[in-house]
Amino acid sequence: MRVAVIGTGYVGLVSAVCLVHMGHTVVGVDRDTEKLTLLQGGQSPIYEAGLQEDLELAMGTGRLQFHGDLAAAVGSSVVIFIAVGTPPLPSGASDTSAVAAVARGIGLALAGDDQPRLVVNKSTVPVGTGAWVQDLVAQAATTRGAAAPPVTVVSNPEFLREGQALWDSYNPDRIVLGSDDPVALLTMEQLYAPLIQRRCRGCDLRHPGPIPLIKTDLASAEMIKYAANGFLATKVSFINELAQLCDRLGADIGLVADGIGLDKRIGRAFLNAGIGWGGSCLPKDVSALLHMANSHRVQLRLMGAVADVNRDQRLLVVSKLQKVLPVLKGCTIGLLGLTFKPSTSDLREAPALDIAAQLIHLGAVVKGFDPYWSQQDHWPEALGSIHPSPTPADLARGCHALVVVTEWPEFKMLNWQELGSQMHQRLVVDGRNCLDCSALTAAGFHWQGIGRNPSPAELAAAL
Repeated sequence: MRVAVIGTGYVGLVSAVCLVHMGHTVVGVDRDTEKLTLLQGGQSPIYEAGLQEDLELAMGTGRLQFHGDLAAAVGSSVVIFIAVGTPPLPSGASDTSAVAAVARGIGLALAGDDQPRLVVNKSTVPVGTGAWVQDLVAQAATTRGAAAPPVTVVSNPEFLREGQALWDSYNPDRIVLGSDDPVALLTMEQLYAPLIQRRCRGCDLRHPGPIPLIKTDLASAEMIKYAANGFLATKVSFINELAQLCDRLGADIGLVADGIGLDKRIGRAFLNAGIGWGGSCLPKDVSALLHMANSHRVQLRLMGAVADVNRDQRLLVVSKLQKVLPVLKGCTIGLLGLTFKPSTSDLREAPALDIAAQLIHLGAVVKGFDPYWSQQDHWPEALGSIHPSPTPADLARGCHALVVVTEWPEFKMLNWQELGSQMHQRLVVDGRNCLDCSALTAAGFHWQGIGRNPSPAELAAAL
């Protein structure tokens, strides 16, 4: 099929590449000329594991191109994906202005065109947006004196994890399609047929059977996205609250998570205690869910608590630092990892930003090392007053403490004896519980995790 993908951010670009490897012909559309120049030259404007290689392979087929002409892309396509950003507004609501602009552009482009088309909402949008997009397309067409084009809106939410977005695109747990039109649902099923049957590049053939396909009405599909992220956020906040209790009682949250995670009703995923969730999905979707509920006079008490716990959890590492360094003014603190999670360049809602702001407020000097950003030519504005360090050794030099903020796998292989020799004081707060506490103790460090209390045997083995 001929497909247009409007928006080439994380979701749009990954989706476009994946659709090409399913056998479709795809045009990606974006208004950002700098981004388009990179894409037209075969360069990904974002960092995502494996994306550059798959982008090059997709463009090599001749079935993927990028440009800024929305009308031309829409006019030549049967399926049109909307994959633009819906960032949070100060109220917590999703900003759907970009979705509205695209919907109006589609309507103008298709005015007087009688070919049936599908408009697919890939962006995360509030429940009810699908019907709204349908109206906007029709209204825009009528401004040109034409009848509403035969367009059907489908909800097809994404469930991609940044850092593993390509894997998740090729190997989704399920594909969700929402529409009140059975013909539209059938067309989308045909679009995804190579993926459903695991017959395209990147599919893990070790998994038996086809990928589950969920067909629902429009509103239910939109709600599934929010429900999924709301539940994942709940699991993280739940285990983080228990971690604080484990700290007080001498229990080990890692063992607790293992013990409850083996229960099939619970599962082990998203039960890793740490400094909370960030990024572009969970914070935004939890806020949007709360806003939708408040707008309809429904009180989501649990979801409100989930957000409160996550906000407080970010600053827990500051309290842990103050147990050893009661006065942080004049101290130098090094942050290991700045992106909100490993294998991505994304700094949106990154816990490092809040932690650094609080430390600076308390008078500390904050340095930062990140395996991605420390290798770039520029230090992004979002990182503010965090002093860049090109290497972990440079980060450790002169520090009174190091804080692991992002669990990049490289940090497990650091030479801690060497790092310790550069520091004023050998203190590590492991905000992701990703380091070997015994190895750090053996290297002379005072190690603190989140809800982790090493057993006497572990400590004895390290000495």
